[in-house]
Amino acid sequence: MKKLFALPLAAAAISACTPTIQSAGTAGVAGVENRPVFAGAVSAADPRAQNAGETILAQGGSATDAAIAVMLALTVVEPQSSGIGGGGFLVRGEADGSVSTIDGRETAPMGATPDWFLDENDNVPPFIESVRSGLSVGVPGNIALAAKAHAAHGKLPWATLFEPAIALARDGFEMNPRLNGMLERASNRSAYSAEGRGLFFDTKGDPLPVGTLIKNERLAQTFEAIADAGPSSFYRGDLAQEIVGTVAADTPREGAMTLGDLAGYTAKERDAICGTYRDYRICTMGPPTSGGVAVLQILGQLERFDLAAMGPRDPIVWHLFVESQRLAYADREIYLADSDFVTVPLAGLIDPSYLASRSALIAERSTLENVEAGTPAGEFLVRGDGDEPEEKGTTHFAIVDSDTTMVSYTSTIEGPFGSGLMAGGFFLNNELTDFSRSPVVDGKIVANRVEGGKRPRSSMSPTIVYDPKGRPFLAVGAAGGSTIPVQTARSIIGAIDFGLSADEMLGMPFIMAFGDRVMVEQGTWLEEQSTVFRSLGHKEVFPREAPVKAGAVLRTPTGWQSARDPRLQGQIETP
Repeated sequence: MKKLFALPLAAAAISACTPTIQSAGTAGVAGVENRPVFAGAVSAADPRAQNAGETILAQGGSATDAAIAVMLALTVVEPQSSGIGGGGFLVRGEADGSVSTIDGRETAPMGATPDWFLDENDNVPPFIESVRSGLSVGVPGNIALAAKAHAAHGKLPWATLFEPAIALARDGFEMNPRLNGMLERASNRSAYSAEGRGLFFDTKGDPLPVGTLIKNERLAQTFEAIADAGPSSFYRGDLAQEIVGTVAADTPREGAMTLGDLAGYTAKERDAICGTYRDYRICTMGPPTSGGVAVLQILGQLERFDLAAMGPRDPIVWHLFVESQRLAYADREIYLADSDFVTVPLAGLIDPSYLASRSALIAERSTLENVEAGTPAGEFLVRGDGDEPEEKGTTHFAIVDSDTTMVSYTSTIEGPFGSGLMAGGFFLNNELTDFSRSPVVDGKIVANRVEGGKRPRSSMSPTIVYDPKGRPFLAVGAAGGSTIPVQTARSIIGAIDFGLSADEMLGMPFIMAFGDRVMVEQGTWLEEQSTVFRSLGHKEVFPREAPVKAGAVLRTPTGWQSARDPRLQGQIETP
């Protein structure tokens, strides 16, 4: 087992429960006529992908097997968010408390340099010019991640895991309102390639209507090739040549992705970072993602406040939550990046004494005027605050199997439909725009600048939780760019402090600080409390539709529950 960074963050215990199953249903969803009988629970953003994971569990597969099947199925039915053209992070926790993580984050090609995104005048061009280009495409990591996870923890044959996704791609799936809307809103990417236009648009250039059966034979063939020949067929051979050719043809400078970049890609085992919150053990992903550190910092800084006594509808709870976010995100901007390239003071950032000092800055009845990064213990250089854009195209899924092994897996292609470029029937990511496009800010080198072989910083926060008796309790994570750590921490608070069900914790109103501005979810009771937040010193409080999409499996006194964000209701099913 990999070593764990520990953080004593302190008291509720849940009652003993037998691990029976209460999995979210998929009956009535187009393409999901019969739910399999299985032991375990699966949460995914799309019911058809959830069904793929359940099918694998029903065949005796492990949680890892099911997670891989879900990732592959989402490549088909949720192409705007994730897939084999992108990467992700996986956290796995066994019943005995051992935890492992795999980093399948994309890498910059070896020819990339810190000025990768600058124009001939050393200026940063409009964002879409960087995105819709081979410059934005990182070497995909999801297949390598899946292969490493399967080799260590798979029970079923590799090829079996591809069967649900192959069937969805070849036999077709119905266009749902969510995909239809994303095709329209992000048409500058979804319709960028001829392949994308041919798959999802009519001859007039409009997205195919809701309910249309979408078949992707090219993707089915790609899956079959990887299933038959193994993961190496993705990183070498004809498919690799197609990926490299597509990216290089749209890269307006030297250093474009090469066959060597693909062949040299490695998914990495990383040390999990763990802490405790009210005697529950929280384990999550460390760098190159910033999300896990932010989750532990948010929770650690809130440890001294009795949130349970206040209750989930007390605006002071959410004021404190916002203040803790602000402190965590100030640290993230300065310190977090790929630890293979930059010294990250990881132990210092989650050290209890450091978090206590940061928590002391938070007050129940007032707001911090200025929030700056702290000074954690450790050796590091003071670096500049980069200009990373908002991340959007991501998905999360969580699984528990009959052995109560939990898997929490966040997968992404970054923005909606990634770079807009396609190969092999799938969209290629634009993850390199998660780097700071400016390598130097205010005369200081940015930690998250582009470098050859480097992995861009992320917000992804796949997390697992053990109860005070050491039993598997929760696997959770989210999509939604910079909102991901906030969603994840909020869900953990909902489960631990407020004893909510899986549906209830994911459905809590959303609130987040964007610098000094506070977003409250439009149409919720939190919006009605805007005057309270202003009276506490939050100068700008604005309502907005919550850009969130979380998922979880949760152990309760009556068994395991699975849930997806209720905000997806009506968007993922066809009429």
